Amino acid sequence: MNTDNLLMQYQSEALEALKSMTNLGKPFEKVIMDVLKLFMAIPDKINFLQMGRYGQFSEQTYRNTFTRGNFDWFGFNQHLAKKVCTGSFLALAVDPSYIPKSGKKTPWFGKFWSGAAGEAKKGLELMGIGLIDVDNRECMTLGAFQTPDSMTLEDMDYNLIDWYREQLISRKDRLLPITRTIVADAFFSKETFVRPLVKEEFNVVSRLRNDAVLFYPTTESPTGKRGRPKLYDGKVDFANLDTSRCEEIPVYNGRLFGLRAYSKSLKGYVKIAVWYPLEGRTDRWKIYFSTDVSMSTKDVINCYRARFQLEFRFRDAKSFAGLTNRQARDLRRLEFHFNASFSAINIAKVACKELGMPFSVSSCKSMIHNAYMLERFICVSGMQPDPHIIDKLFKELVLFSARAA
Repeated sequence: MNTDNLLMQYQSEALEALKSMTNLGKPFEKVIMDVLKLFMAIPDKINFLQMGRYGQFSEQTYRNTFTRGNFDWFGFNQHLAKKVCTGSFLALAVDPSYIPKSGKKTPWFGKFWSGAAGEAKKGLELMGIGLIDVDNRECMTLGAFQTPDSMTLEDMDYNLIDWYREQLISRKDRLLPITRTIVADAFFSKETFVRPLVKEEFNVVSRLRNDAVLFYPTTESPTGKRGRPKLYDGKVDFANLDTSRCEEIPVYNGRLFGLRAYSKSLKGYVKIAVWYPLEGRTDRWKIYFSTDVSMSTKDVINCYRARFQLEFRFRDAKSFAGLTNRQARDLRRLEFHFNASFSAINIAKVACKELGMPFSVSSCKSMIHNAYMLERFICVSGMQPDPHIIDKLFKELVLFSARAA
């Protein structure tokens, strides 16, 4: 396991992803390479002031670079994701996350729901799109965009669900070639979100409320008489599920049943996977669904549970890649910072996989920081380094603060 050249591998993966893009220009390529390196090399807050201290360029250069709003972060991260998400079952996970921020002059500053706090708090909200490898439980963030505040949404005649939906539909030409499956939490299981996406040829996987109204499909053949044919037989009673109309899938931690049913709220047929716990309260079943009625019951529940991998990417970016350390009040700079933070985590993940290392963001950041500082010391010393001494320094100093994954 060759861990002493993690920084070199990190830079190599970043450069390869940049080379896959066109019309960047050499000056911008050099600055963006330095930015991505600094997001993992700076140990404290990652902002323009810190970049000016640690980086090769001035603080103003970084500020100017972050105003470049046309950089294709989606294409950059998609190139990286191909090296990690190699399974046969891929899905796009979407999830909003609260970002703490102060300053009333910050664009789209408002009150957003914080899951950690369990209440709405003042700050920003970020909507992330991640590529999920359901088979291997891996996730790579493709991009992130900021959510407008309530007043801005009202001026646009949108609500939150409308905004999230339109962001996905506007990117359908980029998303559909990757996968048609979109997975989101129970907040998104609304007709105004699901049906328009299905119309655009997406399939949606999510979770319904425990008291959702569902109907069994009819087993009767059309009579040929006048009037609308019978569509369904009766309401699904999850407290007394008719197991003769379902298939049971063996699972180790409960009972899992699958069936095709008509959803009153979604106004269409869906594939249902309902899970019952073996112990505890028997009324705490969970209802998962997919608009693709041909999807297997196990795939529905596995896809939904793999969605949580995107939460880990938010956690890593907030804890180690400065996602909450912005020093800007401009939409372009904010978006650039958010996406650079996620991309730094992606590059580190790819670098670890290429080197055969277990992925730990904490260890990656420690090793890259140590290697970066050692390179700076050697560079500014003005002396011709001895390869044997450098090799010893790398092995002893770079791995000094590394932690096990």
